[in-house]
Amino acid sequence: MSEQSGGNGHMDPAAWSQAMTRIAEQSQRLVADFIQRNQFQNASGGVDPMAMGRAFMEMTARLMSDPAKLMEAQFSLWQDYMNLWQSTAKRMMGQESDPVIAPAKDDRRFKDAAWQDNQVFDFVKQSYLLTARWLQSTVQSVEGLDDKTSRKIDFYTRQFVDAMAPSNFVLTNPEVLRATIDSRGENLVKGLENLLEDLERGKGQLKIRMTDLEAFEVGKNIAVTPGKVVYQNDLIQLLQYTPTTKEVAKRPLLIIPPWINKYYILDLKPANSFIKWAVDQGHSVFVISWVNPDEKLAAKSFEDYLLEGPIAALDAMEKATGEKTANVIGYCLGGTLLASLLAYLVAKGGAERIASATFLTTLVDFKEAGELTVFIDEEQLAALEEKMNERGYLEGAEMANTFNMLRANDLIWSFVINNYLLGKEPFPFDLLYWNSDSTRMPAAMHSFYLRNMYQNNLLSKPNGIDLNGVDIDLRKVKTPAFILSTREDHIAPWKATYVATQLYSGPVRFVLAASGHIAGVVNPPAAGKYNHWTNTKAKSYPKNPDEWLANAEMKPGSWWPEWQQWIAAFDDGKVPAREPGSGKLKPIEDAPGAYVKVQAQ
Repeated sequence: MSEQSGGNGHMDPAAWSQAMTRIAEQSQRLVADFIQRNQFQNASGGVDPMAMGRAFMEMTARLMSDPAKLMEAQFSLWQDYMNLWQSTAKRMMGQESDPVIAPAKDDRRFKDAAWQDNQVFDFVKQSYLLTARWLQSTVQSVEGLDDKTSRKIDFYTRQFVDAMAPSNFVLTNPEVLRATIDSRGENLVKGLENLLEDLERGKGQLKIRMTDLEAFEVGKNIAVTPGKVVYQNDLIQLLQYTPTTKEVAKRPLLIIPPWINKYYILDLKPANSFIKWAVDQGHSVFVISWVNPDEKLAAKSFEDYLLEGPIAALDAMEKATGEKTANVIGYCLGGTLLASLLAYLVAKGGAERIASATFLTTLVDFKEAGELTVFIDEEQLAALEEKMNERGYLEGAEMANTFNMLRANDLIWSFVINNYLLGKEPFPFDLLYWNSDSTRMPAAMHSFYLRNMYQNNLLSKPNGIDLNGVDIDLRKVKTPAFILSTREDHIAPWKATYVATQLYSGPVRFVLAASGHIAGVVNPPAAGKYNHWTNTKAKSYPKNPDEWLANAEMKPGSWWPEWQQWIAAFDDGKVPAREPGSGKLKPIEDAPGAYVKVQAQ
């Protein structure tokens, strides 16, 4: 029984009073701090970086210009409501009635049995679903808008629709109502405490806890694969992992993770660690651990990330192993950098340094880059650059919020319900701990990346960008490439990543995995989850990705063994296992190193 409850199950008045006093004091301090820190911005009138007002005004004007179409949409909604009233009336009279509308199978907001069994909550649910469908279909049907405006309106309409779901409110969520009655309101008191704690932790900005932040520690129970830091500079620490086999592939393996996140997504725990699995397959594994930059690194550019990242790592690996060539994996933005590296080395006469390239959920053509493009236009980029130039970097929480909005029901509203309405503590989950462990972006690098890749799509164009005085042309890349995409990827849509099969001049192997940007990649064979598609019969890749998929073979389980079978051809023989520090590079410290432990505040 809670300390705030008396022995008879009622809320203890003294405990209740103390709790509310504590909450009131905490609230007053937070509000005062928030006002003080935001006084200048409010006085200046603020800005509209999303330009949402203008987009919705344009949409409304076009919608009102066709009153007949608007009336037709309204009549359709009225008809749906009449059907719902009739269906609900039948149920209330004890008759069977099929639902007018049902949630999607993967919609977990309405999993509580009362949403189906109770006629009132079933009506509330269906009423919401009908209105949501009507609102989204209405804005999607507006003609005459350019693609960017249409995409922006659709995205933010969905954000509004998701926010207004009845599951997000006390009086229309049956699970929350039961918890409130059973606990005499303690869940709401605890939820308010959780809310205020999250506001205080975010220094006035709501920073929702997705997991128990005390349950994990990098190097203790996640990112624990044994190894050493064997090299470091301003931007990277290079980790070399301890072998688990007597012999290893002669050619070492370098992994370039994205610097938007920390590398240990590939080393969460031994059971799902790709890094450990690759070590166990007999690879000499090296991984870049990117720095979490501050204002001192504000001027670090994309080409600095190229030179001080993978190029410096390859040089260090040669000293550690004696090998001049390596197999290289790039994940997400790390893959974008890898593609740039390959073209850079071609132009510099060093293409042979990379024997094979593996791209995991990587965009190199950003024409159809998914919903992230909602945040990319001149107004928003200018506002973002102004913020970054003031601080010298993009704050990690701002980047995390953007990604969370892409899956708002799973990554925002589910935690609002659990933490604030139900008053529960978030469940310990290593993946969500990693997701909350955000990283900053140097101002110069991030501005270059957003403008040249997302806004202008110059990487895919011959000689579209210049890195360290070298024109980048992906068409000249002849390195054998393994391209992995994931079918439900909301960050790097698979059809957009498939375009790379049309760019490179060398042999390509394309594999499509089930699930999304993370779960589709971090899918160990032992888990027996998901499936993947391959198509080795065709002599060339069709331009249309749907045509490739129509002729592909679906295989059960993880894509990892498929990749291992492919990359084994580039081992260049076997050598005795290499211990970190056995070459010309001496260990600096134990893995995972110091860089990955720096947290953005």
